[in-house]
Amino acid sequence: MTTLVARPIRQTRNVEQRHALVATQHMRLMVLMLLFAAGVLAVIARLFLLGVLSSGGEDVANKLTAPRGDIVDRNGQPLARTIDAWTIAVHPRKLIGDPTEIAQRLADLMPDRGNQAWFYAQLTKRSSFAYLNRRASPALVEAVNAIGEPGIVFERETQRLYPQSSLAAHVLGFISNGTGMSGIERALNERLTNPATEAKPVQLSIDSRAQAAMESELGRAMTTFSARGGGGIVLDVATGEVIAMVSLPTFNPNRVGRAGTDELRNVTTQSVFELGSTFKPITMATAIDNGVVTSMQRRFDATHPLQVGRFTIHDERGDPKRWLNMAETLIYSSNVATARVADEVGPARMQAMFKKMGFDTPPDIELREKGRPLLPSYWARTTTMTTAYGHGIAVTPLHLASAYAALVNGGTWRPATLLKVAPGHQAAGRRVISEGTSARMRQMLRLVVMRGTGRKGDAPGYRVGGKTGTAEAAVAGGYDRSRNVATFAAAFPMDAPRYVVVAMLDSPLGTKETYGWKTAAWNAAPVVGRTIARIGAMLGVTPDDRRDVDVSDILPTLWQDPSRAPTSGGQ
Repeated sequence: MTTLVARPIRQTRNVEQRHALVATQHMRLMVLMLLFAAGVLAVIARLFLLGVLSSGGEDVANKLTAPRGDIVDRNGQPLARTIDAWTIAVHPRKLIGDPTEIAQRLADLMPDRGNQAWFYAQLTKRSSFAYLNRRASPALVEAVNAIGEPGIVFERETQRLYPQSSLAAHVLGFISNGTGMSGIERALNERLTNPATEAKPVQLSIDSRAQAAMESELGRAMTTFSARGGGGIVLDVATGEVIAMVSLPTFNPNRVGRAGTDELRNVTTQSVFELGSTFKPITMATAIDNGVVTSMQRRFDATHPLQVGRFTIHDERGDPKRWLNMAETLIYSSNVATARVADEVGPARMQAMFKKMGFDTPPDIELREKGRPLLPSYWARTTTMTTAYGHGIAVTPLHLASAYAALVNGGTWRPATLLKVAPGHQAAGRRVISEGTSARMRQMLRLVVMRGTGRKGDAPGYRVGGKTGTAEAAVAGGYDRSRNVATFAAAFPMDAPRYVVVAMLDSPLGTKETYGWKTAAWNAAPVVGRTIARIGAMLGVTPDDRRDVDVSDILPTLWQDPSRAPTSGGQ
């Protein structure tokens, strides 16, 4: 008889548990393998995005964090860049060390930020956070960190840097929270923040060398003559490119928080002025181009003040009281003769010329900071006469520069631009005077510098031509006779004009060296002469004393008495 032996129940359960454990381990291993595979796939996908897709376009993440584009001058010199920088800040409530001692050490390391008292105030503020430096170098961060104060913190961030400091500040403008607030930063904000153009900087028409020279000369004159402000422009007459644009007082875009309203205002494009006798060449060109004056020998009576109704137009004391032809009217800057010319031109043709020159609209340029000209609403006979010499009409210095470019470049007005223009791609512009009239204006403007009120604006070898203008400062309800606006608008070289240079001083004072005179011939004209002497060669104009514009047909018509040459500096 066979005996059956029963397997213990415990043994059977152990076998089942082992099988379940093995199955669980297999499952965990499979999950782990799947997770590992998913991780590998994620890495491969990421590499694919960074490698394969980026070869044909930009990574989406990069597009979201693309830095603001650079701005450079016409020669590639950097004017605005986005850089990696460090921010140094403090949590005053978390400060552990002695604030007096820490403040002194910070002042020693960052004297440009403030003194010991300023840092102490930041360290003891009631707020929970305060900035100590927003654009710190790694070396400075290391030195501050060595103080060992845990309440001082550091953060890396991108910063907008203007490496040339205040150079061309009003051209460049500034940003706030990543958005352009003025200047090119504002005008081209969308382009500068577009990831598609990140690698290509915006190239301006500005030449840093010319800009620095004009800022230096205008700033020197502003200090010498205690002027309230000043503006200066160098403009390419063939393309409308702005080579230099200066507005004083100025500001540092790196420290824009310290600038006031006057510093932030762009005098050359926002502020409008009555620019006085600089309008007289425009009047002469209008008369010649419309056939009102057909002979350079024709003369106009300037022997006595001109009475029109209850108004009297007069010339400066010391000016020759005689009959003057067109060239002499500019040389001696006669209001009376100019008014007589304008009276024959008439209001319709004077207004038409002002509109052709763009005097009825804000200046045509990329900037958003623009002033609207002030033109008379009603044109009486006296209005036509007085606007002819710049009284009763107000425009920006840029308006004047563009008008003078048209006077000397053959008669074509073009909009001004702050962007570099490729050869042959300048704006077509519009014809405002004939080539013959333009040629005549080059002759007369050269004579103003050779023999008239613009002599102090000459630069040896550069054949400068131009016109001075001094006008009483317009104020609410009338004019301030104690203040004036002094302007010199010029071009060079007059035998083949390349550039217009305009300098303007607001409310200059006379000095001992100028015998008390505060007219443009004594202050604004020398600024232009010195600027041209400094920038002419660097802009490709070779000084040559053997060349000049031909004025042989006008010279015989001029009054030849040297004893009556202007001595007052004129208008």
